[in-house]
Amino acid sequence: MLRKIALGCVASALMALGATAQAQDPVRIGFITTLSTPAGYLGEDARDGFNLAVKQGGGKLGGVAVNVITEDDGLKPANGKQIVDRMVADGVRLFSGVIFSNVSTAIIPSIVNAGGFYVSPNAGPSPFAGSRCDKNYFVASYENSALHASGGAAANELGYKKVVLLAPNYQAGRDALAGFKREYKGEVVAEIYTKLDQSDFSIEMARIRDLKPDAIYQFHPGGLGINFAKQYAAAGLSKTIPMVLPVFSMDGRMLGATGDAAEGLYTVALWAPTLDVPGNAEFVKAFQAEYGRTPTHYAATAYDTANLIGSALKANGGDMAKADEFRAAMRKAEFQPVRGNFAFDTNHHPVQDYYLIRIERNDKGELVQNVQRKVLQNHKDHFAPECKMN
Repeated sequence: MLRKIALGCVASALMALGATAQAQDPVRIGFITTLSTPAGYLGEDARDGFNLAVKQGGGKLGGVAVNVITEDDGLKPANGKQIVDRMVADGVRLFSGVIFSNVSTAIIPSIVNAGGFYVSPNAGPSPFAGSRCDKNYFVASYENSALHASGGAAANELGYKKVVLLAPNYQAGRDALAGFKREYKGEVVAEIYTKLDQSDFSIEMARIRDLKPDAIYQFHPGGLGINFAKQYAAAGLSKTIPMVLPVFSMDGRMLGATGDAAEGLYTVALWAPTLDVPGNAEFVKAFQAEYGRTPTHYAATAYDTANLIGSALKANGGDMAKADEFRAAMRKAEFQPVRGNFAFDTNHHPVQDYYLIRIERNDKGELVQNVQRKVLQNHKDHFAPECKMN
């Protein structure tokens, strides 16, 4: 009898230890992003910004140990979906990282249909902000068209009465021009759609010259934007037709590659290295110390995404089976964003500020992003009324 009791006690103790060990297993976060192709630096900055928050937490977010599993989607939706399906089958229930909307559109259904959560650090395709919104889908960056709406507001303030719009012909490109037109009060002379892998814009340059607008607004991220800006300057158009850009078309790392062609350009963004809000200077300094370069907005929004996730993991103790606790804490967004004001609208997309920025030289002669003023304040998401959250 005593022997059976003793063995029973040992078994119970071992089961308790096993349960404790299981509870302490790190929460796995599938971080699918673009690390190859000419757009690979976008994913690198997002990865590094996210990982900086984890490193600052000693391998934890919100006091909960995490294991960030990073994979390259190669900017191919099929790759992204294949990676997600494999991770979901392996039990991963928390995801982030995607840069491009065509990839995020392919993976979001697989994640939320499996009861998982996706928290976007960048892409925010408009269909998922409206009728296709989901209780487990959060965007910590912007709905795709929202930042471009600030471009329309900026063009109004700068006095441009006639503009030509240009963007690649994919979801984010179409969202971009729709967002601009939503706020712009002048005349759109033409909308020109380019290819996502285009490198030569000579035909577009000739058409812009013939149309003679007051300004152009163009969205071409990464290497596309570098090529566009260089060719625009080489064609002499920058001297006669001003260009307004979203930050995606001229971020901090693009400045080095573009050189003098970027000086004097206006951009719109939700964040800049020089933005004077609590926590931002510390973030920029920490990123520079860790990685030896100045962060872009991809790094900043990913850093915010990680800390946002941390606030929710703190609430559910890292137990992703407690989905309601995680979701409720996400909606509260109780973290310190490095962009300033931040809250979630009813469709889990941000209510936040957008800024007009001018590319100027500092005292050292370096091109930097100087914040001029807010162009939209506490801007609510356009598609929130269409979202019927279940």
